[in-house]
Amino acid sequence: MSSHDTPIVAKSQAQYEYDRHHNAVHMRKQVINFAIMIFLTFIAFGMAAAGFSKYLIFPFILLLAGVQVVLQLYAFMHLEDKKTHFGGVIGFFMWMGIVIAFTFFLAFLTVIWW
Repeated sequence: MSSHDTPIVAKSQAQYEYDRHHNAVHMRKQVINFAIMIFLTFIAFGMAAAGFSKYLIFPFILLLAGVQVVLQLYAFMHLEDKKTHFGGVIGFFMWMGIVIAFTFFLAFLTVIWW
């Protein structure tokens, strides 16, 4: 056996059932989050197509976009998994990036529009 060979370890029936259940729950969460994001996108398109005032549509679409960003970070970037040992560091840098991006957005918004 060379140093590059991977030993094959058979799973017990209990471990197999646990992994199967865990994967099913994880996939169900992802499908539900995806469906919620599609629904929020339909709401945004519906509001734009209905002809509401732009002063109502812009903030509402930005709110929906913010909700979708949070859903995507937690669902598809696996930030809901607290078992990783780098979770705190990753979360810290992610939230600091969000704060800095929001600060830049707010600064440019006030410089350009006022």
